[in-house]
Amino acid sequence: MYNPFAEVIDDSTDCELIEQSKNGSQAALEKLILRHQAWIYNIAIRMVFHPHDAEEVTQEILIIAITRLGTFSGKSKFRTWLYRIVANHVLNLKRRMAETQSQSFSAYADAINGTPDLDLPDPKTVPVEVPLLVEEAKISCTTGMLLCLDRKQRLVFVLAEILGASDATGSEILEISPDNFRQSLSRARRELYQFMNQQCGLINTNNPCRCHKKTKGFIEAGHVDAEKMVFSSPHLNKIREVAAETYAQVENEMNQQYAAIFRDHPFLEPKDQVLWLRRMLAQPTIRDTLHLN
Repeated sequence: MYNPFAEVIDDSTDCELIEQSKNGSQAALEKLILRHQAWIYNIAIRMVFHPHDAEEVTQEILIIAITRLGTFSGKSKFRTWLYRIVANHVLNLKRRMAETQSQSFSAYADAINGTPDLDLPDPKTVPVEVPLLVEEAKISCTTGMLLCLDRKQRLVFVLAEILGASDATGSEILEISPDNFRQSLSRARRELYQFMNQQCGLINTNNPCRCHKKTKGFIEAGHVDAEKMVFSSPHLNKIREVAAETYAQVENEMNQQYAAIFRDHPFLEPKDQVLWLRRMLAQPTIRDTLHLN
């Protein structure tokens, strides 16, 4: 799979598709957008948590990128140009549903600790295999932890620790110095990993919190929906399988242990990618802007 966050990329395909798109080729524009859409979605869902919100954010970003494509001059890498749009949008967007519940690590710990420890559901009472529900609970919980970071720290962590962007790539996208990027990443790691060390049984076996103990409680509280799971599926690739190795400086082996939990999350695909894209490109304002044929 094409990975825009690899340390060294060949963007010649992007450049060819951009030129064809500027000359009115809808097919080329579709290929260009589909090449990046899932990566943008995977950033968005870790910024806003809920799939519906992430789909909306992804669509908003792609509309901005498509309507501005004519201004791309090739003076910078297309990756840098596109993901600067992504960064600016997710850092400045209106607070979505998950963020309106003002979240701190302390409040998050209280919410987890307030969820009762229960036996796993009877396999006969749920529509999917119980281990998938436990996995859904684990990924939902660890993804929710990201909302306790401020937006800049969250984005830096997603780019570097999860998607494997180097400090050089991340600093270009955020338009900050590599040193500033590393400092933001260090702060995000410190806050998140300190919380996990104090709270999460995946990291510290002395902690009482266990995913299988919280699964039924999460279901009863509405945090996990057995009928409509978001994160867990045997058919999804893991991020570690599609993303680059982590190039950002790893301070010690313990950081790798924490990061591995997040890089083991699924690489999610937005629903109905092609259908939505073609509907959008059919809009007269967009067709006229791009002179699509």
